[in-house]
Amino acid sequence: MPNIKSQKDRVVQSAKEQAHNKAIKSNLKTVVKKANAAIVSGAADKDAAVKVAVSAIDKAQSKGVLHKNTAARKISRMAKRANKAQA
Repeated sequence: MPNIKSQKDRVVQSAKEQAHNKAIKSNLKTVVKKANAAIVSGAADKDAAVKVAVSAIDKAQSKGVLHKNTAARKISRMAKRANKAQA
């Protein structure tokens, strides 16, 4: 445990930020998993699920949870799978 006041504050801040990032990542994984399941099963609401997943990925990227190239890669791969399933 730190003795310096500023470092004590940083411990609290980093714990809060870690919880925030974990919540965003957890939600992101859930949404992406649902979209992938919809793509594989060929569900009628596939497009809506993909749209929600892409939105969640963009949001995570804008908040700094995901790197911009990682977000772009995930979106690209999901779009590729959705288009392939549609054809």
